[in-house]
Amino acid sequence: MAKTLYTIGYEGRTLDELIGLLRHHTVDCVIDVREIALSRKPGFSKSGLAARLRDEAIDYVHIRQLGSPKLVRERLKRDGDYSTFFLAFQQHLADSLEAIELAYGHVLRRHCCLLCFEKMASYCHRSCVAATLRQRDDGGLKVKHL
Repeated sequence: MAKTLYTIGYEGRTLDELIGLLRHHTVDCVIDVREIALSRKPGFSKSGLAARLRDEAIDYVHIRQLGSPKLVRERLKRDGDYSTFFLAFQQHLADSLEAIELAYGHVLRRHCCLLCFEKMASYCHRSCVAATLRQRDDGGLKVKHL
């Protein structure tokens, strides 16, 4: 049976809702793919989120290199061009093979979920990270956006 990698954005969700979804899908490892794991939303910054997940027996891993670089994010804010954003991010991923391997190692051993802010995976770089991990797995990995 193929392994499933989940992705989730916490935009519009409470921490309890997010944890409920993770538990429902038996996720035991969250891979935070934000470059900077800070949030204005209470409970979603790195240390608070890691502590709460730990209380729920869910491991937390922050892989900063899988976040969207500041220059790429800023350009998207200026021009709103998602095609250019995703092309630039794909180039960034091509230069981040060590981070991909680190994430892939977790995915092989655990039930993982990639976490970022953006609610819609189609507008978030985490979909590119998931696709790259799926490609690394020769297409056997299933990806499900929560």
